[in-house]
Amino acid sequence: MTEVLAVDDDPQILRALRVNLVARGYTVRTATTGAEALRSAAAHQPDVVILDLGLPDLDGTDVIHGLRGWTTMPIIVLSARVDSIDKVIALDAGADDYVTKPFGMDELMARLRAAIRRGAPLPTTSSSEITVGSLAIDLSAKRVTRDGTIIRLTPTEWAILELLARNTGKLVTQKHILATVWGPEYETETHYLRVYLAQLRRKLEDDPARPRVLITEPGMGYRFIG
Repeated sequence: MTEVLAVDDDPQILRALRVNLVARGYTVRTATTGAEALRSAAAHQPDVVILDLGLPDLDGTDVIHGLRGWTTMPIIVLSARVDSIDKVIALDAGADDYVTKPFGMDELMARLRAAIRRGAPLPTTSSSEITVGSLAIDLSAKRVTRDGTIIRLTPTEWAILELLARNTGKLVTQKHILATVWGPEYETETHYLRVYLAQLRRKLEDDPARPRVLITEPGMGYRFIG
């Protein structure tokens, strides 16, 4: 059974999340502070985290950084902060999605299912590997190594890389990436891609400022060069 850690200092929101998640078959743990969230995540290793940014002790982005130091579990931010810069900061810290309050429960559940799908391992009955210089991408095992060292990617980073790698040499449009990874309602959220491609280049490229693998086609999309 999928376990969700819901983190919010508003008891009404936590109650609503618990009721709706349990009704849909999820196991739910809750936390009301950042420190409690980090302890719970380390102790129980949930499958996904729903995280408010406005916590009483830590900013939610600090919690994201703390989680990303050791785990790639999907993180969905649930916040009243609506400015684009807040979204970019949270995504850059390692969040996989960003939902603003007030929110529709059905939409949140759809985002949750999508995040879980992105984080789920693929069947490993066959191996499909792509090697580019020192970079090795195992599409079946969802594993990336560089010079033999495993590179830890978040589920969303992996979903973007996998989509591009499976279309090696082809232009993949911004709209297609956004619709495939986040959903059709995200087709205009191009800042998501700028953030995540920058993160992928920092992790995968020898010189992120002069990428040779993840290429931008200005105004159109991206191309994986194998």
